[in-house]
Amino acid sequence: MTIYQTLLGDDFNKLHPKLQQRYALPVDQAFYATGVMQQIESGAKWMRPFYIVAAKFKFLFPESGHNIPFTIRNTCRYLPNGELEVLWERTFYFSKKERHFDARMTVDPVNNIVKDYLGSPALFYSDLLFSVTRQGKLVIRSGAQRFVMSRVQWAIPKILEGRVIVEEGYDENKDVFTIHVYIHNPLFGRLMMYAGEFTQKSF
Repeated sequence: MTIYQTLLGDDFNKLHPKLQQRYALPVDQAFYATGVMQQIESGAKWMRPFYIVAAKFKFLFPESGHNIPFTIRNTCRYLPNGELEVLWERTFYFSKKERHFDARMTVDPVNNIVKDYLGSPALFYSDLLFSVTRQGKLVIRSGAQRFVMSRVQWAIPKILEGRVIVEEGYDENKDVFTIHVYIHNPLFGRLMMYAGEFTQKSF
């Protein structure tokens, strides 16, 4: 049983069957998919120095665009302490630049959250709350966040948090997974948005 099945419990069976297959994630057997982001929007231009630094950590990036090819790979693996971790590796292929967005997730069954470390090496941490809609879509919302520097972490004031909403579904007419991610801040507005479709591939 992977971290998402553990977290969602009976609600896992309410996901669209294709999403159940996608998030079952047997240990050391990666889910790999290719697709197109119809739209990617970064934040304000004055924040470009932050995005350039974040991009070096395989986190957020300054580019925006339409119809951007991308790949996603999810791998479930055991950590040395016996915990299950899911590694997320997303790559976006802009015309002049290849960008990455990595994350590592484990589950906290006591608090019923996913612990999400963003970047490689990790630059930010966020609690994640998972839920399932009546239509069988997966919705992810962020909770408390921390700034990470090696082994030291600092709580991020709520006014400075990057608040995340993710909705992932399956379009049976097109036979594709759908994804919409929106990250915003109460003061600075949009930090990142992307929306697209992808199809599982063998590799």
